[in-house]
Amino acid sequence: MSEINITPFVDIILVVLIIFMVTATTIVKPSIKVTLPEAASGDATESHSLGLTLLPDGALLLDGEAVTPDALRTALRVAKADNEEVVCLIAADKAVAHGRVVWLIDLVRTEGIAKFAINIDKAQMVPSDPATRGEGRGILDED
Repeated sequence: MSEINITPFVDIILVVLIIFMVTATTIVKPSIKVTLPEAASGDATESHSLGLTLLPDGALLLDGEAVTPDALRTALRVAKADNEEVVCLIAADKAVAHGRVVWLIDLVRTEGIAKFAINIDKAQMVPSDPATRGEGRGILDED
């Protein structure tokens, strides 16, 4: 035999490929399920960032860990002291009241962090106004 038989090599590669395809779908990054609002525009953020999450039950999370407002203030001060370019990524469930999101933005800004971003699920087009879709009582809703 003067040639190398590659059939067993191809068989092994196909088996490895099948195993990879089956296991790749089960590898899931642990996360907290938050229903983000949709928007058509949105950019990726860079620099040092802190993930802030508001859950519908009122819980406040910092990078996935439950935190009190006072502990959040302390963490924001430490992050600001360590790095000038701190960006807070705010994710709030659709069910969270607007006033609570404004409160969180105000808390972040009072700690000297002027840059923040609001996480969204990027949509292909601008959805219709929620006030006109019956998802809440807006100005356009009639009694």
